[in-house]
Amino acid sequence: MRENSFGQTIGDPLLNFTVPKRPSKETMNGRYCRLEYINPDQHAADLFEAKQANIDHPNWTYMPYGPFSSLDDYRTWIETTCMGEDPVFYAVIDSQTDKAVGVASYLRIDPNNGAIEVGHIHFSPLLQKSRASSEAMYLMMEHVFSLGYRRYEWKCDSLNEPSRRAAQRLGFSFEGIFRQATHYKGRNRDTAWFAMIDSEWPALKSAYRRWLDPDNFDAKGNQMSSLGTLTADAIAQEF
Repeated sequence: MRENSFGQTIGDPLLNFTVPKRPSKETMNGRYCRLEYINPDQHAADLFEAKQANIDHPNWTYMPYGPFSSLDDYRTWIETTCMGEDPVFYAVIDSQTDKAVGVASYLRIDPNNGAIEVGHIHFSPLLQKSRASSEAMYLMMEHVFSLGYRRYEWKCDSLNEPSRRAAQRLGFSFEGIFRQATHYKGRNRDTAWFAMIDSEWPALKSAYRRWLDPDNFDAKGNQMSSLGTLTADAIAQEF
């Protein structure tokens, strides 16, 4: 514990922190997918088609928008919502099909404090529970920590159990519930907060690289080591 001259406990000194740049809009390339800055001309049709595979639309329940009844409506949403500086939206492109199959964004971008959030994650059934989906999250993490961000956040409706499980599987730590934080679609939202920090990233990065290695999967595509186990072990190293 550190104390100041008044005997008050104070935080650790912030050494060697440089205000990071804002996230790049350049393509992030992986083995199973790549992330491209979203472009309605290039991505809207593929994304709308991929999301239509989810015909009963359960994965729109916890989004503040959608589902979209037509390609024109979806394209208009991209043009009016996704083309700004915050959030910064990316389309996830499947390397095997070269099709856009999901979206994710950086938001609440705060370079001065070195904090940034990932959100607006909406993966179609063609991307869900795939190596590419986890790699997309890894690529976004790697980008912000390489820029020098100190804190990477994940937030969701506290009732969204799949999102909460995903956050912890991906290596985010649960930090609490903000009650009545916002509202959407005519209903209240208590928000669950998760985050990872820069000191955890080296071990988490190694966990991801181990999980994404083709040798971690058998001939049928089954994983040998689970990502959730690897990330939990990585975080445990910090305590």
